[in-house]
Amino acid sequence: MSQLDAVLDRIDRDLDKSLERLFALLRIQSISTDPAYKNHCREAAEFVASDLRSIGFSVDVRPTEGHPVVIGKSHNGAAKGGAPRVLFYGHYDVQPVDPLDLWSTPPFEPRIDTLPDGRKIIVARGACDDKGQAMTFIEACRAYKAVTGSLPLPITMMIEGEEECGSKNLFGFVKDNAEEFKLDLALVCDTGMWDARTPSITTSLRGLVYEDVKLTCADRDLHSGLFGGAAQNPLRVLSKILAAMHDEQGRVTIPGFYDGVKELPADIKADLAGLNLTAEKFLGQVGLKVPAGEKDRMLIEQITTRPTAEINGMIGGYTGEGAKTVLPAKASAKVSFRLVGQQDPKKIREAFRAFVRARLPADCTVEFANFADSSALQLEFDNPALDKARAALAAEWGKKAVTVGAGGSIPIVGDFKSVLGMDSLMVGFALDDDRVHSPNEKYDLTSFHKGTRSWARILHALAA
Repeated sequence: MSQLDAVLDRIDRDLDKSLERLFALLRIQSISTDPAYKNHCREAAEFVASDLRSIGFSVDVRPTEGHPVVIGKSHNGAAKGGAPRVLFYGHYDVQPVDPLDLWSTPPFEPRIDTLPDGRKIIVARGACDDKGQAMTFIEACRAYKAVTGSLPLPITMMIEGEEECGSKNLFGFVKDNAEEFKLDLALVCDTGMWDARTPSITTSLRGLVYEDVKLTCADRDLHSGLFGGAAQNPLRVLSKILAAMHDEQGRVTIPGFYDGVKELPADIKADLAGLNLTAEKFLGQVGLKVPAGEKDRMLIEQITTRPTAEINGMIGGYTGEGAKTVLPAKASAKVSFRLVGQQDPKKIREAFRAFVRARLPADCTVEFANFADSSALQLEFDNPALDKARAALAAEWGKKAVTVGAGGSIPIVGDFKSVLGMDSLMVGFALDDDRVHSPNEKYDLTSFHKGTRSWARILHALAA
């Protein structure tokens, strides 16, 4: 039996004990956004710290202005043969559980259940996001330590307690301790599988520019019977400007918008096409039929690897019950842009503002406010860690691991790149039906078990 086989065998034999440890963590009500649960969050941090100490990590529970960060460091020397020093990131905090009456059983009393299709699942708040996911990595380390007496790589753990309320104190923590955490590669387990049988690696996260635009015309609301047809209507002006952001092909018309957007490599694009994500499957679940993005792009590209411009809300005039015949003095909109590749958030923001100003008629002024500017993240497809992880996942799941982009973002991963200079390998085992953030959150038992085995294989591959 090879060393890796022995580690995998240990994971299989230790599954019941692994579940006991996970269930103990799931029972802790570590709801980070509610001050009433502050002590519970501290309890969860101490639990994780104690668990890491039990497998040989030196651990500190570091204070922040909010909930503490657990830092664990292995002591197996420097990386050998070009193997990376890795930083594993996860979080011990969870979302609130309301509405409580929609839970089938109490959310902090974890249990094993069986779905109608025969799948065994772990049901509890945090089962998937992120306690179950984080524990797959910790349990892989435990098995390695039990079998070999050491870990295959130098590993630093960073398990935070405020991800579910924005990680607001982690950004400063990482910047203040940047020299300590500048390692070679970050590992993140807060993403998902393509489906229950197909592993995936998230290779990109879209960035975000979020703007608030306010137009003013008259100095007060006007009677539409007296002034209609003569006075400038800011709602009509704003609607026309925002409608002009897209052409008939679904492309964004703001000058320079696509600067820095790269084409996918042919083999990666072929992999995405092979996933056969149809409009019926993706849009049908929300009552829609026809993709509204760039017409020359696959649906999966539209939602993961292409940039977007979207109107998130418009306000102006009378919106209450009944009728009030006015021309509003003001109109506003919230507009967001999801960015990919090397798109520059500041340039996108200024290009949008210039686009609006260029279309303002006389008697109309504009003000802007910005809510968010963050760059996109891309793991280069020729990164050797990516190839090794894909091979490791394929060996475990018996299927080629796909590389996909995420339409949203994990903000701290951006700081891992911009502050620490590290790429992030994002491997997760969540499924679309895990009900993350909802009542009856669950995590497939297979996701937990094979997720642990997957991390053991990835660590072995990275160390080779």
